[in-house]
Amino acid sequence: MTEAPVLLDVGDDGVARLTLNRPDAANAIDLTLGQALAAAATKLADSSNVRAVLLSGNGARFCGGGDVRAFADAAGEGPGLPDRLTGIVAALHEAIEAFARIDAPIVAAVHGSAAGAGLSLVALSDLVLAGASTKFVMAYTAIGLTPDGGSTWYLPRIIGLRRAVELTLTNRALNADEAQEWGLVTRVVPDDSLMAEAEALTTQLATGPTRSFGVAKRLLAGSLNATLHDQLANEERELLAAGGRNDAREGVTAFAEKRSPGFTGS
Repeated sequence: MTEAPVLLDVGDDGVARLTLNRPDAANAIDLTLGQALAAAATKLADSSNVRAVLLSGNGARFCGGGDVRAFADAAGEGPGLPDRLTGIVAALHEAIEAFARIDAPIVAAVHGSAAGAGLSLVALSDLVLAGASTKFVMAYTAIGLTPDGGSTWYLPRIIGLRRAVELTLTNRALNADEAQEWGLVTRVVPDDSLMAEAEALTTQLATGPTRSFGVAKRLLAGSLNATLHDQLANEERELLAAGGRNDAREGVTAFAEKRSPGFTGS
């Protein structure tokens, strides 16, 4: 029996471990993996039990991007390559939009390399831990294609337009330290402790106020397209809504009683 291209396990602690699982193909995204990723991301977005997500990849690399070997097989004359790309991109973009709906913090544990759509998965994550030897590259224009996976939306917001253009046009690889300096990576850790540190961070976040995390993420992302007046109104609306939830009542009570809060994510 062929092992699933995406593995998903949600523990009793609310930590969802989502693992790309085509290690022999650098976790490259073909139609099967893309559809499995979309299904997994949608399941997470629709779940009330998920408190944090740990995104990683099996094998030597986090994700090599699109499956270029499959693209090459379809790259003859006629509509072969566009037809091959259509289904993969549709599935990938369904996954990207589902990830954006998830309240729970998404932690990416990145090792080896993240290229193309793999870099998009890094960019959409809320916190990114990278092994010290990891490389990051856009790669699209190197094979005559253009970016997908939301990278042209996320990267200018995270690293700035000029740097995003440089990565896209030159396809130079960023090392982990550069990626941290640019703001793409949250923290660089030794390669051999990457998963342990990512697990610890994700487990810590899973004890937090999940819905407030989700609202805060969307407020920050939306601020770049809002006026100050509108953003203040958005903040007021969401703060008042948060004040009516269980976690806010628990949080302020715990603060007054000088104890650690016991958030439930509600």
